[in-house]
Amino acid sequence: MVKKSHGFRARTRGLMSKRNRQKGLTSPSKVLIDYDVGQRVDIVIDPGFHKGMPHRRYQGRTGVVAALRGRAIVVEVSLGNAIKTLIIRPEHLQPSRG
Repeated sequence: MVKKSHGFRARTRGLMSKRNRQKGLTSPSKVLIDYDVGQRVDIVIDPGFHKGMPHRRYQGRTGVVAALRGRAIVVEVSLGNAIKTLIIRPEHLQPSRG
């Protein structure tokens, strides 16, 4: 029997893979978006960038920008009754439309 892997990206074959027309690095305009404190953002993981990638359980969630920290952004996300604080690079964020 093969032992099950417990890595950070375990069981993410479909979640963290790109479709054919999206493969490669994304455009720099996605990184250059300025986020303000209090702004609502959606977490959309970009598998082409490994640095600052949040855990897969936060894929598709919406949070609020709590602070700016260097190149990263501190986002507060509600998960059940708890509020989680995540440090995410802007490649994995987009402004919320809702």
